[in-house]
Amino acid sequence: MSNPVFERIQQDISENDVVLYMKGSPMFPQCGFSAAVVQVLTDAGVKFKGIDVLMDPSLRDGIKQFTNWPTIPQLYVKGEFIGGCDIVREMAASGELKSLLAEKGVQAA
Repeated sequence: MSNPVFERIQQDISENDVVLYMKGSPMFPQCGFSAAVVQVLTDAGVKFKGIDVLMDPSLRDGIKQFTNWPTIPQLYVKGEFIGGCDIVREMAASGELKSLLAEKGVQAA
C-alpha cells in the first residue's frame, strides 16, 4: 500500500540537495531547535529547502515515521537522513558537516 505522505517526502528529498523539515519557515522558525539548524546551514552558506511541518499534521507525523526519528527538525542531504538539531550542531562544530556536504557535492557559498 502506498503512503502519499512518504511519497511526498521522497519526492522532496530527491528533488532538493538539502531539505530541512522544521517547525516554521527558515525566515520565521517556530522552535529553537529548528532555528538552530537554520542558523548552522546559513552559517555554512548552504542553500536548503525548509518545509514547515506545522502546516500539515499528516506530514508532521509522517516524517517521524519515515525516518523512525521522534523529533523535528530533520535534515536531509542528497536524500540521506542526517539527523536532528543536536547531531547537526555537533557535526557543524567538529567540521564533519562541512566534509559531508563537500563529499555529497553540495555547494556552499
